[in-house]
Amino acid sequence: MLRIGILGLSDGNGHPYSWSSIFNGYDPKAMADCPFPSIPRYLAERRFPDDAIPGAQVTHVWTQDPAVSHHIARACLIPEIAYEPTDMLGRVDAVLLARDDAENHRAFAAPFLRHGLPIYVDKPLAITDADRRALLDLQVREGQVFTCSALRYAAELQISPEEHQAIGRITLVQGVTPKSWERYAVHLIDPVIAQLGVQGEIVWSAVVPRGSTRLVRLEWASGLRASFDAVGDRCAAPISLRFIGEKGFAEKTFEDSFMCFRRALETFVAGVRAGGSLHDDTIDAAVVKVIEAGLVQGAGVEP
Repeated sequence: MLRIGILGLSDGNGHPYSWSSIFNGYDPKAMADCPFPSIPRYLAERRFPDDAIPGAQVTHVWTQDPAVSHHIARACLIPEIAYEPTDMLGRVDAVLLARDDAENHRAFAAPFLRHGLPIYVDKPLAITDADRRALLDLQVREGQVFTCSALRYAAELQISPEEHQAIGRITLVQGVTPKSWERYAVHLIDPVIAQLGVQGEIVWSAVVPRGSTRLVRLEWASGLRASFDAVGDRCAAPISLRFIGEKGFAEKTFEDSFMCFRRALETFVAGVRAGGSLHDDTIDAAVVKVIEAGLVQGAGVEP
């Protein structure tokens, strides 16, 4: 049985509850008090232990608030509570860094990377390429770090071969996500690059920030253009993508949190068992470069 430790909690991010349950199952009574109501709703639609990931268990949890740690442990059937993150060293085989505050990822990941443990770093890995490289430099062996937007694995955001043939060569991708650019734009960028491939360097970009909204337009060296909009906390928009081709278009809307989380976690576990991450680091680098381009203040100019 693979022993996994989970580290959380950051504002608005319920992954310590959802990810732990996908491994361990959950206690419905305790989970009813989860501060993220969507989690007990979609867990109730699943059957446990059948829908749990086999062969692995979240055995330890740490958050900055011991009361929160105790509640996560009760709700997600986690046997041990850590009172410092490093209490897990020597007691777990892998770590889930279930915080989406990228500015803190390096500090939290460092002791585990130096100890040689594989770690799943929640999206986004970093919001600048310099920070991404600095975190990866802490690895004592290649493939310790796994990261992605779990929406990379969302079947409902995938273009089928038949759809791709029908819409022709894709020339423009449009994406909309709620919440902030820094934390949620990755949910648009990652599924696009994972599906369509790395498109080369960004040759131009334009950024329009207004309050919590950030509208980003860009073109890669391949000629593919993208429009990625993070619409903040005041707009009730689902995460959606539109792939526009020379003959038509395909619209995709994100719906199933449980299954994309499960597929991402399964991929991480498979990499742990194989001795290294099973995904392509070049995708992560390309994703972070788009996030960084979107942090530029003011509008750019298309050549």
